[in-house]
Amino acid sequence: MSTTELVPTEAGEARITYHRASAPRAVLALGHGAGGGIEARDLVALAAALPGHGITVALVEQPWRVAGRKLGPAPKALDTGWRPVAAHLAGQGLPLVVGGRSAGARVACRTGAASGAVGVVALAFPLHPPGKPEKSRAEELLESGLPTLVVQSVQDPFGGPEEFPELPAGHELVAVPYGSHGFAVPKRAPMGQDEVLDALCAAVGDWVLRLL
Repeated sequence: MSTTELVPTEAGEARITYHRASAPRAVLALGHGAGGGIEARDLVALAAALPGHGITVALVEQPWRVAGRKLGPAPKALDTGWRPVAAHLAGQGLPLVVGGRSAGARVACRTGAASGAVGVVALAFPLHPPGKPEKSRAEELLESGLPTLVVQSVQDPFGGPEEFPELPAGHELVAVPYGSHGFAVPKRAPMGQDEVLDALCAAVGDWVLRLL
């Protein structure tokens, strides 16, 4: 059973939905993308799978989402809405890993080192806008300042695994063989949707536990 908590920020109230492990060893805080919420399939799958492995998953809704708006604000406002949540979670006495999908991954990379986190999980990191590889956001990822796991679909229009630059020590990239930016798998793919999400959850869970 999940529980929720509101955390005040300068951008408004953020909401945390906890999926708690019975004997937690770490907390994984995950933010959503710029056009969606915590109902994204990868976030839902992680929240269901990881508590059984000793990882409490905290799904974080940005203030703009809590307020009912449909699209996220500029990066600076996203960071403002995230930092107090990360600080709140870091103060709960367990190792904190921060992360998210798409825009949420960018926020975690930009703010993770200052939050007291021990690592970053970047799901579907938007390396560049679709069709515009020259507008790279690689610097945010490369300069996260923490061990960072990237989980990226080979068909992601925001940048497939082969487009990423050489990653620094402590960074890892896991390529998902099928799926879109949202890890949606075509019906005719050799791997099914559940198999892809199971592989994603296993990769994230194993990596987080190796950090501890």
